Amino acid sequence: MTATATTTATAATTATAATAATANTATSPVTEIPALAPERAFAFFAERLGCQADPADVWYAMRDGVQDFTLLDVRAEGAHRKTHLPGAISLPIAEITPERVAELPPGLLVVYCWGPACNGSTKGAMKLAALGREVKEMIGGLEYWIREGWPTEGRRPVDPRTATPADLGLVC
Repeated sequence: MTATATTTATAATTATAATAATANTATSPVTEIPALAPERAFAFFAERLGCQADPADVWYAMRDGVQDFTLLDVRAEGAHRKTHLPGAISLPIAEITPERVAELPPGLLVVYCWGPACNGSTKGAMKLAALGREVKEMIGGLEYWIREGWPTEGRRPVDPRTATPADLGLVC
């Protein structure tokens, strides 16, 4: 190998090593912001779970006969009449008043709306908490309940195999 070839090969090897070193120090969008310390992450996730319920957990509690909460549908009354979760009480957001809340059964309230693109359940849960009630928001709402294939009640119970957006009562 000539001196020029050796110099070129050495330069190429050095460039490759520099590129590899740069690749090893680069961060992804995932790690660009460091993860929280485990204690802080635990507190964050515990707080979220203290305010949210998963549709699966709601269904399993109902199915297994251990439902220790009241379901509230905060969509418009017409949407509730069309279809709702089994046993859910209709209480549209605009009707969440101290008088109406006093009529609800004691204990935890689990609030839902039509789905994740609707913040009606968040607004309803906030109003209920402001009135002194224990409350959780069911994430995913009626939409994800139906996607999971669980039963509904109302004038037009929904078959998840054939449901259309209109069947979901897409009204907050």
